Amino acid sequence: MIWRRLLRAEIRKLTSTRMPLAFVVVLAAISATTASAVIWGKDFDGTKTFVSTAADQRSLVAFAANATVIGALYGAIAVSREYAHGTVIPTFLSSPRRHRATTAQSSAIALGGAVIGLLGAGFTVAAVAASLTTTEFGFSVSAAGVVRVIAAAAFSGAVGALLGGGIGAVVRNTGGAVVGVVLALVIGPPLIVQLISDASRWIPAPLAIALSGVDAEAAGLESQVDAISAVGGLMVWALVPTVVGLWSVQRRDVA
Repeated sequence: MIWRRLLRAEIRKLTSTRMPLAFVVVLAAISATTASAVIWGKDFDGTKTFVSTAADQRSLVAFAANATVIGALYGAIAVSREYAHGTVIPTFLSSPRRHRATTAQSSAIALGGAVIGLLGAGFTVAAVAASLTTTEFGFSVSAAGVVRVIAAAAFSGAVGALLGGGIGAVVRNTGGAVVGVVLALVIGPPLIVQLISDASRWIPAPLAIALSGVDAEAAGLESQVDAISAVGGLMVWALVPTVVGLWSVQRRDVA
């Protein structure tokens, strides 16, 4: 009962600011950009073969990799600003057992990240389907394919939010947490692949793409893991920073 009350309070905190609206605007901008690419974009030979098959279109609407990064930024900002603004102090005063408050906060931002992924994928699918009417090709991704793309984006958004939230709990500074997300998801993975070539399948973006059901060839990847392995790999990327963040909250002073 106490944990449910804490979860409702965390959800209320997240939804009572303008931050969710800002992320919705970003999602709408990304889908509009994708639609523009379909309408005005061409291959080097002047054709639109990049949207000619169901596999190509599925690769285009697969939003899971983007959802991981955007969800991570959402989680990092949501958690780090609690420390930057000092609002975490009354939270821990009302719930001295910090692990309860922290797990409630992690659950709330994971839910928020899932919603971001779901909306981002939904917007992108709608934008691509509408923009294809301006071309000679129709929208040919199956209903099951669309459902998988949206579900993968929602899961990846939740994973990203937990990853970013863990970084935010450790860094406790909004700018630093955002930089941490960029290092973890944008700069770090290519460096890891340079050092360990076999690790290319296990970094977040290829895992999210595999979970979306996009063929490795259509995604421009040499190889990819199966869907179950992708779920496991993404959960590791989420759980490690979440546990480190929880440990940091338990061990360190708030102010």
